[in-house]
Amino acid sequence: MARQHPDWNPELLRKHREQIGLTLEDTGEKLREIAERHGFNIAANFQTIWGHEKGSVYPGPHYRRAYCRLYRCNEAQLGFRRALPGEDAPVESATAQLPAPRAQAPDEQPHAVRQALSSIRSGTDDVDSEALRNRVVDAWRRRTSGVTDGPTVVLVGGFAGSGKSEFAKFLGSLTGWPILDKDSLTRPLVDQLLIALGGEAHDRSSDLYREKVRPLEYRCLMEAAWDNVDCGISTILDAPFVSEFSQADWMQRFQNRCRSKRVSVATIWVECDPESMREYIEFRGAARDAWKMEAWDEYLSSLNLDLRPQGPHFVVDNRLGAAVALVDEARDVLSGGGL
Repeated sequence: MARQHPDWNPELLRKHREQIGLTLEDTGEKLREIAERHGFNIAANFQTIWGHEKGSVYPGPHYRRAYCRLYRCNEAQLGFRRALPGEDAPVESATAQLPAPRAQAPDEQPHAVRQALSSIRSGTDDVDSEALRNRVVDAWRRRTSGVTDGPTVVLVGGFAGSGKSEFAKFLGSLTGWPILDKDSLTRPLVDQLLIALGGEAHDRSSDLYREKVRPLEYRCLMEAAWDNVDCGISTILDAPFVSEFSQADWMQRFQNRCRSKRVSVATIWVECDPESMREYIEFRGAARDAWKMEAWDEYLSSLNLDLRPQGPHFVVDNRLGAAVALVDEARDVLSGGGL
């Protein structure tokens, strides 16, 4: 069943395009350039853009992100969705002349980085979100100057489609810290192990997977992380961590082990609304997500959307893709900002 977008105002896309004097063909060319720079999966042409502006086709997530970079606006300003509380979305005054590429002020890149990291907020009273942001910015500056620091482990978790991998990649691009993605590390082995045990390769919902395979999957991830830590290498772990974050004893053991190695720890939970998660899961089209799409209501009912990690943690608010939009903006500034 097709999803509805009651807050969508497609007329704003046309107004933004005409305001800066772009044709449909020009817009397609610029969107393709943005997609190549950011790694978006789109093939923009004038028919597609026309459909978006007429309201016959709702733009997919990568198209919306590319439009935001082209017009220097967020999704609310472009009429794709409602604004989040406190989000800057002056729709009436959003159209403005597209700025030409220019030399950046010395403090523009740090400001863009801090703005993108501003979506990290304290999830518990015993963590300091400003200190974490400073640590990431400092690592970014040290990386560009060739100076190294003591190791840090960052756990980035969240439900499927929440945007955790995108946020983890951004942290990795800033700091130079390697990213250990659970699926990238273990998927081929997990698929074959499931088959060997009499299951299906892409199953991620059965008792067989949860009881026999998943523990080994996460063990591989954590052992790889400890190898890095033992070499003094800061590391970002990208995985759902739903079960792990729910267990106070697991979290405490992890904290204790890191403390014994004099390693700093940051636990980040990326929260997202169900509709956005479904859209991103559907968009990526991964075979392991087939059951989720076929039984979405059942899958959604199995999620505790109020879940937060046990113990000290941070929360990134990526509802309606807001945090990822800031990440895209920061990447533009860091790359020079030109189209």
